[in-house]
Amino acid sequence: MSAHDVRLFGDAIAASRLEDRFAKVKASSLLRLAIEDLYPGRIALVSSFGADSVVLLHMVAQVDPTTPVVFVDTGQHFDETLRYRDELVARLGLTNLVMAEPDRETVAEEDPEKFLFASDPDRCCDIRKVQPLARALGGYDAWITGRKSFQTATRSRVPLFEAEGDRVKVNPLVGWSATDLIDYIRAAGLPPHPLVAKGFPSIGCLPCTSRVAPGEDPRAGRWRGRTKSECGIHTEPLNVGQDI
Repeated sequence: MSAHDVRLFGDAIAASRLEDRFAKVKASSLLRLAIEDLYPGRIALVSSFGADSVVLLHMVAQVDPTTPVVFVDTGQHFDETLRYRDELVARLGLTNLVMAEPDRETVAEEDPEKFLFASDPDRCCDIRKVQPLARALGGYDAWITGRKSFQTATRSRVPLFEAEGDRVKVNPLVGWSATDLIDYIRAAGLPPHPLVAKGFPSIGCLPCTSRVAPGEDPRAGRWRGRTKSECGIHTEPLNVGQDI
């Protein structure tokens, strides 16, 4: 399938055909295919610079370090995450970090004291994460995510190529295990996120991320005590103005 075919088929049909054709391709080759052939100049990696983000960041840097890397700065990240982000960007030679930030007027009106996460975590994620990312991805035909099927039940059936409105999401690590990730990080000599060793296998915003006990779901520490398990960026197509 050529890049022309992808544009012609569009969203769902393109995702299905890409899945059928490239399901057996290894992650690094899949990334090269997506970045260089399928969506040249029209794809971005979205990274939280979290627990295992370094794997995809390293792979993308090997393909093309000028690939846009979108980071959503919610204003409530751990300081360790922000320092880790800066360290990885420099170490991997990534030259196109795109900062997606919440609308200041919206935050000032709805969450001036930064406690919206406690009363309405869905709305907090919407204004601090979903909407900023939707705006940042407005000019792209595809984006790369780091979701893995082992993380939660809701992610167990995530495909390699996934239709999202007019865009396609590429999920190259969906079939990887936790051991695969650890082995890759060690083999490549990459620095781990400093919070992983402290019991944080999944890292989001500071107010809504807690330590995970041995044997728990890797994302059990996200929005602990609530039915919420996703921030919203993967639940519906990202469109500016949507209300999650």
